[in-house]
Amino acid sequence: MSAAQENLLDMLDKDSKSDINYTSATFKSTRVMNGHSVERMPGGQLDFRISHRFGRLNSGAYELFGLDQSNIRFGLEYGINDWLMIGAGRGSYEKTFDGFAKFSLFRQSTGARNMPVSVSFLSTVAVNSLKWADPSRTNYFSSRLSYVAQILVARKFNQSFSFQLMPAYVHRNLVATELDPNDLYSIGAGGRIKLTSRISFNAEYYYLANPKKYISQEVYDPLSIGFDIETGGHVFQLIFTNSVAMIEKGFIGETTGSWGKGDIHFGFNISRVFTLKRK
Repeated sequence: MSAAQENLLDMLDKDSKSDINYTSATFKSTRVMNGHSVERMPGGQLDFRISHRFGRLNSGAYELFGLDQSNIRFGLEYGINDWLMIGAGRGSYEKTFDGFAKFSLFRQSTGARNMPVSVSFLSTVAVNSLKWADPSRTNYFSSRLSYVAQILVARKFNQSFSFQLMPAYVHRNLVATELDPNDLYSIGAGGRIKLTSRISFNAEYYYLANPKKYISQEVYDPLSIGFDIETGGHVFQLIFTNSVAMIEKGFIGETTGSWGKGDIHFGFNISRVFTLKRK
């Protein structure tokens, strides 16, 4: 090999090492199932989301195994830039309005910057707009508010498997009784296994660290399994879960259904992305 060829190969090798190769598509959606993934909308893109959860499968044939009942949430999520996205939605669960911001702190990469995981931070606020149970007493707007702070840590191990850890803190300004905790702590885990070029199997589970037997009601850890299906500009998620709520404040600490008792809800998420600003 000539000296010129060797110099050219050395230059190419140095250039390749100076590049940062970011990992893409750790998850195919901004959600694993109910909860957020590390993914965020690229800058200038708007995601219109429809989430739906039917009633419990064990409700029997009279309720068409839950299909006669429904809970729904509409949401809009926008990428401010390539590290920040915001979103807002309205759900029928407690007639809740919610908003959030998600920051990409680190991205999994190789090359000049070797980062083994992607890390995002999620901050949410939710407003319960149900009518007051006792309108004759003094009721404060602040009593309607709940907050969530969550760290999302994910790694794409190969083209077929991704895994995510998601510790979360939930604060509720008002709870049902004095013995119910205002502060909840949980640790979640989620994963994605790619089955075909357009279909993957997803699962997520949140362990609630607080005592689950509250004075007001008994709650369970939320478990969700399902499939991601890509169809052009849509990502269609089919979900089986024991939680009817579709935001963190609801499914962490307020899941009253048990998989062991057959309290399983079928549902789906539909995501449609629109490009509002091109790079």
